[in-house]
Amino acid sequence: MTSTRERQRAAARARLEKEMAERAARARRRRQTQSIVGAGAVLLLVVAGTVWLATSLGGDDDSTDTAAPGAGNVQCAWTELPAEQRSPQIKDVGLPAPQQANTGTQTMTIDTNLGPITAKVDRAAVPCTAASFTHLAEKNFFDNSKCHRLVTEGIKVLQCGDPSATGKGWRETDGTGGPSYRLAEENLPTDKRPPYPEGVIAMANSGQPGSTGSQFFIVYGDSPLDPNYTVLGTITGGMDIVKQVAAAGDDKAFAQQAGGGHPKKEITIKKLAMSAPQG
Repeated sequence: MTSTRERQRAAARARLEKEMAERAARARRRRQTQSIVGAGAVLLLVVAGTVWLATSLGGDDDSTDTAAPGAGNVQCAWTELPAEQRSPQIKDVGLPAPQQANTGTQTMTIDTNLGPITAKVDRAAVPCTAASFTHLAEKNFFDNSKCHRLVTEGIKVLQCGDPSATGKGWRETDGTGGPSYRLAEENLPTDKRPPYPEGVIAMANSGQPGSTGSQFFIVYGDSPLDPNYTVLGTITGGMDIVKQVAAAGDDKAFAQQAGGGHPKKEITIKKLAMSAPQG
């Protein structure tokens, strides 16, 4: 009897020990599973947080680039001439858009009666002046206008851009024509010697800040002008045409005032065009 009870007790203990061992094993497996799941969740949160941070920072950069004037666009200021300052030689062609791109280069093509003259214009250096020229070209502002002034001594320039061809100097207040607005000077060659070397195309003004209009001059020999005039670009073709006109001389009509005179060899702009910005 005793032996039977002992066997029963031993069997019960064995079953209990087995059940406890199985419970412990299941508990270990649950802990391992929870640990793996927890680690995965933490990793997922880390990855998600990294992606969110990168996206947020990237979005901020994009927003800044779009809004910043130096990151592809600038705000140009156009000053309209009051009615009382508009002579019959002033042409009202409206205003260019205020916001303009300041990247890429444009090709200016001046189709003259003597052949084409081309120039490269860098919008990074002259975004507003380039925009003004593009606007005026689209309005056919320069078409069928004469280059009205040639200087063969000292500054060596051929000046154009006055549709009325009444100009007598490079100052746009010297009884000359232009558009109905003015703009600020850009890209002044204050650190260049000479400021205006051969091959430069630059803008005339009245001598006062913010007085640039439509008139421009092509420099065909190093010119010691003061660096007060916007450097618009560089001639890339047709300089031989300018030199032919210069070789023929001028009529000295402005000798007592601004110097030079009308070119004896007439040069007329049949059409001036600006290409779309490239690059």
